Amino acid sequence: METSTARSKEFMAVLIEAIHVKRRTLFEHEDIPFACLDSEISTPTARGGQTLVRLKMRNLLSNAVFERTFKAGDKFKEPDLQKVPASYLYSDSDGSHFLDQENFETLTLSEEVTGSALECLIDGTLVELLKYNGNPIGLELPMFVELIVARTEPGVRGDTSSGSVTKFATLETGLEIKVPLFIKEGEKIKLATEKREFAGRA
Repeated sequence: METSTARSKEFMAVLIEAIHVKRRTLFEHEDIPFACLDSEISTPTARGGQTLVRLKMRNLLSNAVFERTFKAGDKFKEPDLQKVPASYLYSDSDGSHFLDQENFETLTLSEEVTGSALECLIDGTLVELLKYNGNPIGLELPMFVELIVARTEPGVRGDTSSGSVTKFATLETGLEIKVPLFIKEGEKIKLATEKREFAGRA
């Protein structure tokens, strides 16, 4: 039976050429994990010129985004990244606490790691934690979360439920979004997490 150490060594030996790095590819450069946001290949016009690859890349540790040009044959390692399901517990002065659903350890993430994700999270919300070399470095929200409308103005009498006219609503997490006029305080709605938009009644 293959040991996990052998699998780990085999995993770390995988190299990706710059010309094969596409959008959403994860790679390691100078011992830092990156996600490719966009790639553009420049083919030389002169004979003997080198094919270059311009990558728009996001540093997964700092979230900094920048562009850099590499030679087509430059090689990157696949980063030792894992996605682990976890549930949000609570936040306090130490950070935000999550329960790892695989080993049931409590993991504490700093504000730099959680970013604006907390405006979509209530107790028990399931997320995917991104671990690099075993340490949590970020999280991915589900596509939709269900949240209660904490405050909003009443809709206008006689308003239809067409949803074409909107008003502001503050959700239980403190996030303010636009919702259709027919949505009332205390209702549970679906929030599309990527754009922080109303996606229907829950």
